[in-house]
Amino acid sequence: MSRKITDPNQKNGSIQGRKRRDNGKHKDLIMPVPPTAIELPDGYGEFLSSIKKRVQTERLKAVLSANAAQILMYWDIGNDILDKQQNAGWGAKVIDRLATDLKNTFPEMQGFSPRNLKYMRAFAESWPDRDFVQRTVAQIPWRSNLTLLEKVKEPDLRLWYAQQALINGWSKNILAIQIEANLHKRIGQS
Repeated sequence: MSRKITDPNQKNGSIQGRKRRDNGKHKDLIMPVPPTAIELPDGYGEFLSSIKKRVQTERLKAVLSANAAQILMYWDIGNDILDKQQNAGWGAKVIDRLATDLKNTFPEMQGFSPRNLKYMRAFAESWPDRDFVQRTVAQIPWRSNLTLLEKVKEPDLRLWYAQQALINGWSKNILAIQIEANLHKRIGQS
């Protein structure tokens, strides 16, 4: 049951209103104090460790899944652009207009510059099989894929470097160093 407060300086005019307003101001008084390490049951450390590992693993899976979805979206966009240019006779100017329209529609998103749309087109052209893209190159970051497109012209060699980047967890910079150092030749010689 709430009771009206007659103080004209009181903002909400009721005890209930005051409780809502004060809610959260004294959290330290209502927060439970965790037990000390001495008070914890046997096996707690291992339990905590397993949960931490699971959270880290699931967070990584979420990031990788989002990356794969983004790269497949880029492939789809690039493939659609490629199709329109080949079958409908669309020119390069359409990419500039498309970039502007996409930026206006999705102002919070990055990646729709004319340059990146041209990369999407080149990406789809270089890897024409979507299922293959999903299984392989969608598993590495976009910037690593761009490095492969720019630095490796031979499809089989590009695939080899993509697989090595995936297996070894190479960053874009490490991938570029390995390509420039002709790792494929050095491994073939050993």
